[in-house]
Amino acid sequence: MSRIVFFDLDGTLADRQSALSDAVTGLCRAHALPPDAEQWLRTQLADRANPDDFAQLRHAFALAVPAAQLWQEYVDLISAAVTCRPEVLKGLARLRAAAWTIGVITNGAGDIQRAKLTRAGLAELVDGVAVSGDLEIRKPDLRLFELAAFRCGVSLADGGWMIGDNPAGDIGGGQQAGLRTIWLRGRPWPEDLTAAHHVVDDVTDAIAILLNETSE
Repeated sequence: MSRIVFFDLDGTLADRQSALSDAVTGLCRAHALPPDAEQWLRTQLADRANPDDFAQLRHAFALAVPAAQLWQEYVDLISAAVTCRPEVLKGLARLRAAAWTIGVITNGAGDIQRAKLTRAGLAELVDGVAVSGDLEIRKPDLRLFELAAFRCGVSLADGGWMIGDNPAGDIGGGQQAGLRTIWLRGRPWPEDLTAAHHVVDDVTDAIAILLNETSE
């Protein structure tokens, strides 16, 4: 089996939920936004964020600050708040030392996802990144997996792994791309989706599986 692995970002390598909470709180405090505006943001940004959300926020609550400024402030706040645990960074470094090619496939806007990767210390540990905003498509679209492989200098035809927490996007997408899969349990599993090759509770467990395969 080739030493190629693709990871999801939010909820897999990095903790988006706590970062989202901190970013929304910080933005609302900075602009003295009312509680209903804060709740609107938390709901709207629960799964993803893009500049249009902040244009809608500005319109809905008659804000004077430009939408582009609100978006950039949010990007800065959440990228500063997002974290990747030291043991995850160490695990990725061990994969690289074992000659694994590492890619990230993530849904979201390109600027915010790349900012997260940089601030969390992940950018220097991966060979290529594909963000849904690059092509205006989302996982499980095969084209996003093909873009990730291209940016990593590999081919999906060589096989490899996909690791993530989203059953349809990460595991279903990985299966369509011909990859072996490892699911981080938590979200409801669709009845019509083929089981992943492995199910784990933490991404470090997934990394251990790959490292064990390397040593065999």
